[in-house]
Amino acid sequence: MTASNGRPVPTATGAGDTPHGREHPDSTGRTDSTGHPDSTGRTDPPAPEPHHPAPQEHPEPSTEPSAASSAVLPAAPADAPAADAAAAAGAAAEPARDDTVAGVVRQWRAVHPELDTAPMEIIGRINRCSALLQQAEDAPLRRAGLSRPEFDLLGALRRTGHELTPSELARETFSSGAAVTKRLKQLTERGLVERRGDTRDRRVAHLRLTEAGRDLVDGLLPDQLAYERTVLAGLDTAGRGDLAALLCELLTRLEGRPGAARF
Repeated sequence: MTASNGRPVPTATGAGDTPHGREHPDSTGRTDSTGHPDSTGRTDPPAPEPHHPAPQEHPEPSTEPSAASSAVLPAAPADAPAADAAAAAGAAAEPARDDTVAGVVRQWRAVHPELDTAPMEIIGRINRCSALLQQAEDAPLRRAGLSRPEFDLLGALRRTGHELTPSELARETFSSGAAVTKRLKQLTERGLVERRGDTRDRRVAHLRLTEAGRDLVDGLLPDQLAYERTVLAGLDTAGRGDLAALLCELLTRLEGRPGAARF
């Protein structure tokens, strides 16, 4: 190889080259692997340079899921730990319930785990409380020879403080006109209610309590209120106020006022 000025350019020496870039023949005319002739004069072909494979580059593992793994494994939501923690906290904060309704709810959840049984926790307890309260409060009424609907009629006449027509009594006691007529007949025969005809319209009757009817109601009411105070004794004043407000809101919806729920 020559440079641009025509002079030879020295070549770099390799591992199998002589200092002058030439091989030395042995006695056979060959050179050994070091470039020097062996004793026979032969020269061996130069030893091949060791092959060092280029180091393979290993890509850094990707944090992105592959298409295959994404197709097999569902992706966990980013807020899964937070949701699990919130659920655990809510379960810990929720008081354990072991009443009759709680057992019924657990049974329905076992039969229909896909259904939301949360309404049973409230409506079921309201119905159960109503049944137990009525059963307890009806006992003294039965001893006095009254049914619950009859006592409701007497109570309506006592608390309003004035005469009522049969249709007005039906509205006050949430009863049908026919049912009110039948009960009024029985109470009148017992001397607890008396009726007065309207001077302008003979078809209209005005009803009021007799003295016996008034005494009967006034004798039963204090015991009923005492029992109800005993039932609510486990609630403090704030708890009773909250419960009354919530029940009032629910009753307003059920009575068909604006925004009431429909079945």
